Amino acid sequence: MVSSIRERGRRKGGGGGNGSEGMRKLLLGLGFLVQGFRCFPWMAVNFFLKDGLKVDPSTLQILQCSANLPMVAKPFYGILSDSFYIFGQHRVPYIAFGAFLQAVSWIAIFLSPSNISFFTITLYLLLGNLGASVVEVANDAMVAELGKPPSSSSKNSPHSSSGQIQSFVWIAASVGGVLGNLAGGIAIDRFSPQVMFLMFGILLSIQFLVTIFIHESSLDLPTSSSDRGIKTQLSELIVALRKPEIYYSIIWFAASYAIIPALTGTMFYYQTEHLGIESSVLGVSKVFGQAAMLLWGIIYNKNLKSMSPRTLISAIQATMAVFMFSDFLFVKGVYRMLGIPDSLYVVLFSGLLEVLYFFKILPFNVLMAQLCPPGCEGSVMAFLMSALAVAVIISGYLGVALSSFVQVTAKDFSGLGHALLIQAVCTLLPVYCSSCIPDGVKAKTKPKEG
Repeated sequence: MVSSIRERGRRKGGGGGNGSEGMRKLLLGLGFLVQGFRCFPWMAVNFFLKDGLKVDPSTLQILQCSANLPMVAKPFYGILSDSFYIFGQHRVPYIAFGAFLQAVSWIAIFLSPSNISFFTITLYLLLGNLGASVVEVANDAMVAELGKPPSSSSKNSPHSSSGQIQSFVWIAASVGGVLGNLAGGIAIDRFSPQVMFLMFGILLSIQFLVTIFIHESSLDLPTSSSDRGIKTQLSELIVALRKPEIYYSIIWFAASYAIIPALTGTMFYYQTEHLGIESSVLGVSKVFGQAAMLLWGIIYNKNLKSMSPRTLISAIQATMAVFMFSDFLFVKGVYRMLGIPDSLYVVLFSGLLEVLYFFKILPFNVLMAQLCPPGCEGSVMAFLMSALAVAVIISGYLGVALSSFVQVTAKDFSGLGHALLIQAVCTLLPVYCSSCIPDGVKAKTKPKEG
């Protein structure tokens, strides 16, 4: 039954060639563009919580971290998409379902009364992130499948060479981030947060409608056995994770985020409440950061793909620590004494530091796509993103604890400098353990029988 459906889809879709590449770029480009644009409603969420619900910095950061909880279950979504085909498809239906959940979530927030409770909006945000995580798992699995070196793909399959598809979706997400932050910085002064939630809900509805009209056969994905079942897929995932080059890399990658106390909520209040930075300036800052991410994707694709992953990722980690120390100097007023306005520093440095956290994801994803055994791309990449989600949550909670320890509040930021110094030191620590990352990749990898 499944094979007959897939064969009919193949005849409709037309298979490989330029048509397949165009459909892949349409689906993945739109998916990652919308994923990058998620900063648009989240900017509204931050101001809605601060000005509408009057929450303190710690509560804001706890919500930001807790909203990532659905991301922790990504391995389950990955195993589902690897194991179960829906109408002969195992990626596209999950993308459509995730987009639908997100649209429902944001439109529901728009339709809610202005005095919505903190608990209710948290539930809606969790539902939205559940949908986002399902979409990301399916998209990441497709990217991993298409991004394998030619030696591990079908000889007759016209898939992108290693690193190119990752760079393409990275650029698409960065463009979405630029547009989202630029539009968010403008819209937050002209519309209520609820209207911004509706705008994003409409965009997600468009993504859902586009996706349901794309058949997976038109994408010319690598062929693999379908309906293998959760037990078989889980067994293959365990076999893949037992490979030292995979599990050591994932442990290091997750730890490099987890041990850094995040101070995003505290810095947001420091910039808006203490310094009086306008929302439009914050929007421009984030646009500058997303533009840097876009430029990073282009530079990596053209010049850095052949560089040792260990060297490149370690250099990014060390650069993050330097920027955090720069934030310490900023809080202490050093740049102000040099004649640099606070708003200029926020635009140039704060926006760049915010995205530096994610620079190392691109080379690491390329590395993992090359190491990942065929047939379990979805579950392995989902496990990686789940580990990252757990690390980000831990980082956020550590940041709340650190802010409390140095006695930073919504009105008193005297201890923020000490917190930033501790943050910079914690960021440097993973550099000393970077030998966990493979220095080179050999594209082989066939999974052992479970």
